[in-house]
Amino acid sequence: MTDSGPVHVIGATGRSGLALCHALTARGQTIIPVVRSLSRWQATGIACPARVADLQGNADRLHAALADATSIVLTAHARHLPAVLAAAPPQARIVALGSTRIFTRWPDAHGRGVMEGARAFARSGRDGVLLHPTMIYGATGEDNVQRLAALMRCLPILPLPGGGRSRIQPIWQGDVTRAILAAVDHPWDGPHSMVIAGGDQVTYRDFTRHVALAAGLRPRPVAPVPGWLLVAMARIHLSGLPHIAPAEVRRLMEDKIFDITPMRMQLGLTPTPLTVGLERTFARRG
Repeated sequence: MTDSGPVHVIGATGRSGLALCHALTARGQTIIPVVRSLSRWQATGIACPARVADLQGNADRLHAALADATSIVLTAHARHLPAVLAAAPPQARIVALGSTRIFTRWPDAHGRGVMEGARAFARSGRDGVLLHPTMIYGATGEDNVQRLAALMRCLPILPLPGGGRSRIQPIWQGDVTRAILAAVDHPWDGPHSMVIAGGDQVTYRDFTRHVALAAGLRPRPVAPVPGWLLVAMARIHLSGLPHIAPAEVRRLMEDKIFDITPMRMQLGLTPTPLTVGLERTFARRG
């Protein structure tokens, strides 16, 4: 490691934050969780005192929570990066999670917030990296593959824009955690940005088949449906079906494929095969 001091984890009770805290404590690393709700942190069962700060609240409390920080990981939304940069000591290295949603043709509030954080980080001159994961699956409580499996339990046929020909590159939560750990250890010089993604590039149609098999379901036939029609249908929330937002439907109509050579070379990370990650995801759920 580049520093043996504690790691301040902001957003420690979230999906990626909690997974990171478990991984850091498992390797004997001291962590300082920075959370909004102390009771929620205590419910995780990790025997480690936390510091309370609201990223949208009192700036003095965030400054106090980070006063002794040398290594900070922000797993909360990247729109909070400006506040973290303002509160963190000048020497503290920063690792943060963004999103490849910044590359979409249909930006939403989530993506615009990530872009604002990315611009602030690039201007900061700080040592560290902003990691942009593709669609994350396999976290406790995630609603990507779980919603898809729930949808296939309800529908005999899957309506997909363009027949699901668009390609995706999902990343397993375990690999996101490994990427953050490697980024914490890496001696960054100045601010960097990096996409982290799975190694398998699959069409969404094939992705649904992999999810069905991992969930113990029969793969559903796919019905090509015009994107505009599915966007309109998504505005109507039908009882008994998982809710899918119109913006999510639009993103199904674009390829989301990225070069992961920097991830492999700089973080030394070889991503888990999609079939293996899905098997682990549904085995844990069962």
